[in-house]
Amino acid sequence: MSSVDPDTLTPPVASTDYLIRHATLRQLQVFEAIVRLGSFTRAAEELFLTQPTVSMQTRKLADTMGLALFEHVGRNVKPTEAGEELYQACQNLFSTLSNLEMKINDIKGLRKGKLRMGVITTAKYLAPELLGQFSKLYPGIDFSLKVTNRERIIERMHANQDDLYITGYVPRDELEVEAIPLAPNPLVIIAPGNHPLANKKHISLEEVSKEPFIMREPGSGIRDYAIKLFANHGLQLNTRMELGSNEAIKHAVVGELGLAVASLHTMTLDGQGTAVKILDVEHFPIMRYWYLVYPKGKELSLVARTFLEFASECKLEFHDRMEKLWPGLMDLVEKPNKEDVYQRNIGKG
Repeated sequence: MSSVDPDTLTPPVASTDYLIRHATLRQLQVFEAIVRLGSFTRAAEELFLTQPTVSMQTRKLADTMGLALFEHVGRNVKPTEAGEELYQACQNLFSTLSNLEMKINDIKGLRKGKLRMGVITTAKYLAPELLGQFSKLYPGIDFSLKVTNRERIIERMHANQDDLYITGYVPRDELEVEAIPLAPNPLVIIAPGNHPLANKKHISLEEVSKEPFIMREPGSGIRDYAIKLFANHGLQLNTRMELGSNEAIKHAVVGELGLAVASLHTMTLDGQGTAVKILDVEHFPIMRYWYLVYPKGKELSLVARTFLEFASECKLEFHDRMEKLWPGLMDLVEKPNKEDVYQRNIGKG
């Protein structure tokens, strides 16, 4: 009787041993990225691979599994039932490997390691400053920084894609998190320097609401807070234009296309000059805070824990800086660790 090499056969249902021998971590990484991003092209871009390579790796993995892993829905791809099961397994596997890497780095100390951070768009002015100071203390640490809007940050938290996050609010309605107040983030209304309201005092919300506004895209925290404040006073913002970045909005304000709600921090770092003026509007500034956030129960690496301690020591520095920029502003903040102080402005009136 002739013998048959089992490695030459693809079983109807791939056994554990078979997957270990024939599936590679790279194939699983490619597959996970396609499912998470919903696109072969975006997965290739994220992993710095060519699209043919991504397709080939996925095809080999499907052959190993003996089942189709994707189905096409319009221009997008979705995992099949087998693909969904494999995706969950990939997440569990990568989480285990990530924890192992953290423990190995803990054994090595902070000589080497990586810190992955996701930050909301306005915090992109704050995060590099913090990371720069941290890197001087620990030059062997590498950094990955993803800057996006609030909705995408929540998605990244659910997918456990980063170690820590900087957000403008605590997303406790979406998931359980730990949150550490980091720095004040007052929101102000800005106008062109030659605007008729530029030198007026105590401008009413009603008067401002009649002006055209340049707003951030849907999903932006600044947009949501501004709309809510005006709505709670029975007013609606006159949105003339939507733009996806703070820089573009400030250029549009300088171009006299309208007013805008912006973080005071972004204004001070870029230099306000005379082209842009902060208006004296009732119920402004909206006092918000930046928070360092991570999912509750998440096992933080030694690098992430050390960065948390470092960032906490910087809080007083940020308060002092804001006080120098706007004397008396910090009197509006009752306590650095009190969440959502801005509700005093939004909820009353």
